[in-house]
Amino acid sequence: MAKHISIILLLLTVFSCGPKQEDSIDVREINVDFSIDRFDVDFYTATENTLGKTKEKYPFFFSGNEPDSVWVNKINNKEEKELFSETQKLYKDVSFLRDDLEQLFKHIKYYNPKFKSPKVITLLSNIDHQNKVVYTKEYLLISLDVYLGATHKFYGDYPTYIKENYTKNHLIVDVATAIINTEVKGANDRTFVGKMVKEGLKLYLLDRYIPKASNANKIGFTEEKHTWAINNEEQVWKYFIENKLLFSTDTKLNKRFIDLAPFSKFYRAEDNRSPGRIGAWIGWQIVRSYMKHNDVSLQKIIEIPSEEIYKNSKYKPKR
Repeated sequence: MAKHISIILLLLTVFSCGPKQEDSIDVREINVDFSIDRFDVDFYTATENTLGKTKEKYPFFFSGNEPDSVWVNKINNKEEKELFSETQKLYKDVSFLRDDLEQLFKHIKYYNPKFKSPKVITLLSNIDHQNKVVYTKEYLLISLDVYLGATHKFYGDYPTYIKENYTKNHLIVDVATAIINTEVKGANDRTFVGKMVKEGLKLYLLDRYIPKASNANKIGFTEEKHTWAINNEEQVWKYFIENKLLFSTDTKLNKRFIDLAPFSKFYRAEDNRSPGRIGAWIGWQIVRSYMKHNDVSLQKIIEIPSEEIYKNSKYKPKR
């Protein structure tokens, strides 16, 4: 019996010493230094007498041509006050955000030692979904009012596929994506497969930067839509092949399969069951396959042409 136990322990040791899983890298010893300034709180709790201090702290948010009365009126505006109040219900304490950002910055620095943590500023943007997160390397601006929850009353008229991602869980995904967008450039990818792989590369970087996030959250799918993508991967790939779409330069394919949308457009009766961006999801699987079969660093793959990644990916959709 003791001999059998020893053999089992030996086997476990051998398997545990195999290739290190990228999603289990140890970043505990990596140091990152950053601050979180609450412009939303500093501004909406300011008074006519204390506004000057807020302007001194955040000069880039104020136009030199506007009198203080304009800002005081904004602070006292009924709708603005309600927006701030509703945001505070969820984000009065942002310690969770600090923890998430720390882990994100550590993972980025693990792969790119030259990365410097930006100065983080939270604010309200009157639900500007086009600029939920703004990253300039020096600054990271986060609009908290765009993450109040998919069912929040402020988003009542928004399309479901858009407000589904207006949640606390999607905040760190959008932050990571904003940083990744400065690392991965989209130029020179004219073919459909090239664009798919480029989007897939961004999603693969999310795998490495925020490994604890769910795959559905990374790409912005509901769990149901993500399950559809998994179950129909082979059929989607077959459609792309049979319709000779891979090397097409038709820009209409962007809206059908890559851009944010309520569903992808195969022009079939069951389209509404599919998620939008299915092309980006397929590109993600291609990049994952490439990294599985090629010994390439994360920084190196960013420089490799998308079509070259596809050709050397050995990608085969799951049946």
